[in-house]
Amino acid sequence: MFAGPQLRSDGIKLPEDYGIELPEWLINCLEVVPPAVGECCPTDSKALLACSFDLAFRLHKGQFRASGDPYIVHPLAVANLLREIGASPKVIAAGFLHDVVEDTSITLELLEGYFGNEVSGLVEGVTKLGGIHFPNRTEAQAENLRKMFLAMARDIRVVLVKLADRLHNMRTLDSLQADKQQRIAQETREIYAPLANRLGIGRFKWELEDLAFKLLEPDQYREIQQEVVTKRSEREKRLAQTVELLRERLQNSGLKKFEISGRPKHLFGIWSKMQRQDKAFHEIYDVAALRIIVPNLESCYRALAVVHDTFRPIPGRFKDYIGLPKPNGYQSLHTAVIGRHRPIEVQIRTPEMHQVAEFGIAAHWKYKEGGSPAVGNTEKFSWLRQLVDWQQEENSSDHNDYLSSIKEDLFDEEVFVFTPKGDVVGLRKGSTAIDFAYRIHSEVGNHCYGTRINDKLCPLATKLNNGDFVEIITTNTAHPSLDWLNFVATPTARNRIRQWYKVSHRDETIQRGKELLERDLGRKGLDSLLTSEAMKKVAERCNLKTTEDLLAALGFGAITLHQVLNRLREEIRLQNMNTHIPETNNEIAKQVSTNAEYASPKESSVKTSPILGLEGLDYRLGGCCSPLPGEEIIGTVALGNHGITIHRQNCANISNIPSVRQLPVKWNEELSSHDTKFSTQLKIEVIDRVGVLKDILMRLSDSSINVSDARVQTSYGKPACIDLRIELKSSAQLAMTINKIRAMADVIDIARTGLS
Repeated sequence: MFAGPQLRSDGIKLPEDYGIELPEWLINCLEVVPPAVGECCPTDSKALLACSFDLAFRLHKGQFRASGDPYIVHPLAVANLLREIGASPKVIAAGFLHDVVEDTSITLELLEGYFGNEVSGLVEGVTKLGGIHFPNRTEAQAENLRKMFLAMARDIRVVLVKLADRLHNMRTLDSLQADKQQRIAQETREIYAPLANRLGIGRFKWELEDLAFKLLEPDQYREIQQEVVTKRSEREKRLAQTVELLRERLQNSGLKKFEISGRPKHLFGIWSKMQRQDKAFHEIYDVAALRIIVPNLESCYRALAVVHDTFRPIPGRFKDYIGLPKPNGYQSLHTAVIGRHRPIEVQIRTPEMHQVAEFGIAAHWKYKEGGSPAVGNTEKFSWLRQLVDWQQEENSSDHNDYLSSIKEDLFDEEVFVFTPKGDVVGLRKGSTAIDFAYRIHSEVGNHCYGTRINDKLCPLATKLNNGDFVEIITTNTAHPSLDWLNFVATPTARNRIRQWYKVSHRDETIQRGKELLERDLGRKGLDSLLTSEAMKKVAERCNLKTTEDLLAALGFGAITLHQVLNRLREEIRLQNMNTHIPETNNEIAKQVSTNAEYASPKESSVKTSPILGLEGLDYRLGGCCSPLPGEEIIGTVALGNHGITIHRQNCANISNIPSVRQLPVKWNEELSSHDTKFSTQLKIEVIDRVGVLKDILMRLSDSSINVSDARVQTSYGKPACIDLRIELKSSAQLAMTINKIRAMADVIDIARTGLS
């Protein structure tokens, strides 16, 4: 299949001919491989592993890592990690091949022909997006994570390959520059370690956290490491005494087959607890713990009784994760007792539970090797289904918002509540009845009218606690309120509310998006622009299906005009490689539709002047006070040849202008028939949180108010300051707008200012 030197008749080298150290299990595969291994899609497990390794070796030949090692060392290490956690041969084969599409000339089609669609599908799931230029690292990271989560939804085994890949990369970061080490370590802590935790792969989680900790907080890492080493002998002696006492008591109780051992906590876990509880190292008692493994479920509770009979339990520290497992499938009994004059943590579980705690989803596959496993309706993957549903429905191009939501979803603790029928529902900590309603079904959330929590009527914004019984009251006439966005905690609920709003106001938001483009690009040729191939590509880049969806997202505020125009310029450049990048909006319009002439928005100005009393004189509205129809105004004659400036009569600058230069003017009462709008500046002080600007823009969009400029200033530990330039018809509309924004829970203050 692939020609090369020193080949056996079956096309595979002898183990010693690869020139690198191979693990024993791989050597066994290479030595017993049958002659038929050169054919496509080997069905024998050892043949599959031998072929996939050999192909990876050949494709990566001549490539080296930053450390100087042959590149094949990395996929070999990834495959070895996958084998250690019990992954199947096809997953291990994908570990060998996970970088070949990204880093060599082979295609996914060829890979599928050699190894079948399962292996190629796994490789595709972990392959980064190639051939696409991203304007910044954040966008590239967000889009690659979107791709990975969608692949995980189709086949959850994708994440095993990705986590093994990341773990070996973290082990071998020393050869990279310091800034790149920091960036990778930060991403590992924020995304991949929590992802391993969500999937219950404790062995990966602990090492990823410690490796990131070592790079991100090196001084604290060394300090805790030294503390652990210094007190090890004392701790081990104390644990040994406790173990012997418990072993004797457990045997006397009739338990014969059990294991009991001490285990050290990983360093990042100790440091996190020190930070969370604001304690010094010597004040953290559970830097080590006892683990008791018993043969069956009944024995778990018998062993617990023995522990509590032997040592005094600490109130409030018992947790039954067997009766109520963690979302990742983790099961165990946790208790804390006073042993040998010091508190100690004890965990009790069966061998099966221990396998799940160590290896997570790899320990209990719910499919056979020949299947095509997907997330399906498995409850433990509900968080992944919701995340994928959200990113498909939201279609947001706000990459910072997307990354923040992923981190929140992976990190957040959960609360467990009950439906009226007694079914358990897991929700993000801080969730409300609205989050619960949307977790049950979209229609339940969309028609939610009220809630009973523990048989008591409560406000919809009430936060849920562990053990609450929640009942949702619905009515056909009820519909989501934008105010709900101020207190819902889950991305699912937040985006279902926005989705309902966008669908119910779709025509308005499409028209609004079109008006925004008309304002900057002109009316002539806009139809040609919207149907152009470049604009379709822009929609795809924004994770939208059609240009109509793009207009709706633009009108809704999910994407900005700046984002659309920047991507449009780049798409035009890619389609016309021999032409220069269009720098202006005028050039964009001309480039897309050569027969269209640019029309300035000024050409479509109303025929009737909104100001009466000027008799054809040139005028402008004063930026210092930005007057609006409905307010008393006055004209002032500017020095030199600068026309008339219109101010509000209570403008502070009027007192400095002599009365001889003041003109009586008033608003045209027929102004409304021309739908003229005027710019006004608002300064809004808000609590600094992700998405607050989008929530404000959504309220403005709901009132059909255009935002021509938005700027945000943030300072660590202080409220954020948002400057908005909006277009209004009257002072009455301004008052309603200010009241609507002021009513938001995150808004501290709002004021009208002069135009900047």
